[in-house]
Amino acid sequence: MDAPAIATDKLGRDFSGKWAVRDLELAVQPGEIYGFLGQNGAGKTTTLRMLAGLLKPSAGTLRIAGLTHTGNGRALKQVLGFVPDTPPLYDYLTGRQYVALVASLWHVGRQERDERGDALLERLGLGEHADELCKGYSHGTRKKVHIAAVLATAPRVLLLDEPSSGLDPTSVRALKDLLLAESARGTTILLSTHGLELAEQICHRVGILAGGRIATEGTVAELRQRHGDRSLEDVFLQTTGTPHG
Repeated sequence: MDAPAIATDKLGRDFSGKWAVRDLELAVQPGEIYGFLGQNGAGKTTTLRMLAGLLKPSAGTLRIAGLTHTGNGRALKQVLGFVPDTPPLYDYLTGRQYVALVASLWHVGRQERDERGDALLERLGLGEHADELCKGYSHGTRKKVHIAAVLATAPRVLLLDEPSSGLDPTSVRALKDLLLAESARGTTILLSTHGLELAEQICHRVGILAGGRIATEGTVAELRQRHGDRSLEDVFLQTTGTPHG
């Protein structure tokens, strides 16, 4: 088996004495789609922000494509893409201009940038809105534009925080098809989601976080089998200790 594209060892983040993430052990293989599930505050976003280099870990280590963030910032930017829950678009650029700007900052050639960017915008259903200013976009449209921009850089590792939030069913389907296609071409994808259906349909494995740790992980079939062939929803509620009827 190849070395993991994403690997953590006892990764932790402390906020003024409160551990949002603690002793996190994670290994995501090249080309795998791995889903983070968990209640609000379980540590999903904090973990993604540490992996993206936006938060410094308080403990432990992490590697992306074999690289640490220390001393490898430029090299990591060339292989890593991050889509936060609230995308940082420039309001007075059009969607197409924003995608082109991000790709150019990652030194993607103009022809490849334009061809790939236009194809991604079309695939996400943004073709007729691509030349409108970003300031007029809904939250879901802004997210789709940023996803297109990040994928236009052809990252080897893609981190997504709640990628389907704010999207209508048609857009969710387009996103699922796109992520499956990216995985098939070798992109490693780690996403956090509250959408259990999304996790069931596209994730090769999922990890359920509780208290800043991965309480259980495996394929959806494995998790269901461990819990008496119950639904993923029941597995999630039982693992996180959420009361249910």
